[in-house]
Amino acid sequence: MELSWLNWLYTAVAQVITWIHQGYSTFLAKDSGLNWALTIITLTVLMRLLIFPLFMKQMGSSRKMQALAPKVAELRKKYKNDKQRMNQEVMRTYQEAGANPLGGCLPIVAQFPIFISMFTVLQAMANGQPKFGMTQEMVDSARAAHIFGAPIPATFFTSADDIVKLGADPVMTKIVLAIFVAVSSLTTFLTVRQSVTRSMAQMPDNPMAQQQKILMYISPLFAIFSLNFPLGLILYWVTTNVWTLSQQHWFYSRNPMPQFDAKGNVVDPEPRRTLMSKIRSTKAEEEQDTPEPPPPPPKVARQQPTRQPRSKRTGSKKS
Repeated sequence: MELSWLNWLYTAVAQVITWIHQGYSTFLAKDSGLNWALTIITLTVLMRLLIFPLFMKQMGSSRKMQALAPKVAELRKKYKNDKQRMNQEVMRTYQEAGANPLGGCLPIVAQFPIFISMFTVLQAMANGQPKFGMTQEMVDSARAAHIFGAPIPATFFTSADDIVKLGADPVMTKIVLAIFVAVSSLTTFLTVRQSVTRSMAQMPDNPMAQQQKILMYISPLFAIFSLNFPLGLILYWVTTNVWTLSQQHWFYSRNPMPQFDAKGNVVDPEPRRTLMSKIRSTKAEEEQDTPEPPPPPPKVARQQPTRQPRSKRTGSKKS
């Protein structure tokens, strides 16, 4: 899958891998699986941080589309017999509000060249080819590294003899690869389900709802193709799925879906309360519910007889 016009990107990815690996090699064995696993995970995180602004732009466009949902629903109902006019009016509404229905494709489009670059560079390492500025020592280090007993360049279909040459057990290698592929499939499903569930909730009348449901259940099957990928690339895919899943959850939890009144106007949801504010609110409610104690009974003052002064000599009372 090597594309010549992406050679500059292959070289850049290989250089970043070299820098990260050299950094971890200052305190980890350069041929260890932990070193190379951290190298791949760190590279994945850096790549996702690079396209994070596109994710925020996608989410901003999605929120605008949520706010326009009642108006779009009216347009679909009004022009239900004229599909062309309906699409024109819906697109015009989105354009006037600055919402881009295709905004959700931006992170995927940006991630595709990165995935191709990762695949090409790791495949070159797996084949023992020092390409894109990598040294032979660097390539040999990657080929010697094992993650949970499985060589990084191995695939599920790598022959047993080749796996033995890489210093690993063929059965253990296939078990590790199968587990990684299963995790990749699961994280892919959870990521797509999270996005589709949100999309269907914000646009119940979305004509693409059925296709989105089908995609949600078909997407995990694409992970089967990763059986032919090197272990290092599968680790990259699992890491990026976990990142996407966490990123979406973080954004959705802090940006709840807008609510609409009877007229279709957006009603701002209640602000998200922190744990301390909830504790203070609970204490205030308890104080309001607790009845005030009754006032103490008034003290009864005793009336004591007035003492009369006596004469110093006789002790009799003075008249």
